[in-house]
Amino acid sequence: MNVSLKPDTAHVIIRAREVSDLDAITSLMNCPGARHGTLQTPYRSNATVGNWLEKMPANTLGLCAEAGGRVVGMIDVLPRMHRMAHCAGIGLCVHDDYVGRGVGTALLAAAVECADTLLGLRRLELTVFVDNHRAIALYQRFGFVEEGRSPAFAMRDGQLVDAFHMARFADAPVFASPVALAPNPHA
Repeated sequence: MNVSLKPDTAHVIIRAREVSDLDAITSLMNCPGARHGTLQTPYRSNATVGNWLEKMPANTLGLCAEAGGRVVGMIDVLPRMHRMAHCAGIGLCVHDDYVGRGVGTALLAAAVECADTLLGLRRLELTVFVDNHRAIALYQRFGFVEEGRSPAFAMRDGQLVDAFHMARFADAPVFASPVALAPNPHA
């Protein structure tokens, strides 16, 4: 998937999350704006964030956006299991200083491309606060649609806030060659 970044973020690198990113991820998760748009609580320590990262399933795809040697965003693709193995949840977070500069677009593009072309996922799902208009518009640009609304979903700044549940559906992967469609002669 080709993504055009805004000129000031053309230098953003999307890469796998590393253990050495812990300090940067903790800082990112403690940004007031980033916290406002997620379910994260304030004053997260490295130990708390490290524990959260360690508990992620082994098949989680964790990506970071890096600009100037600094982690400025992250996205997780969390594949489901068993009869929901075609689905994954996603979580996206962008540093306050980089909101509106194409970082979220670059991260989501990379995650969607991996989901579609490498992981064979057919459904990506997420939850977003109903007043997070910038994020909702981003998700819609990538084909996410609203599936439902949860009233009083979470406490934020002393108020209960509603959330939308959104999902994106991908077509089934195509076979690489007609040979894949041929009947098995040994069956």
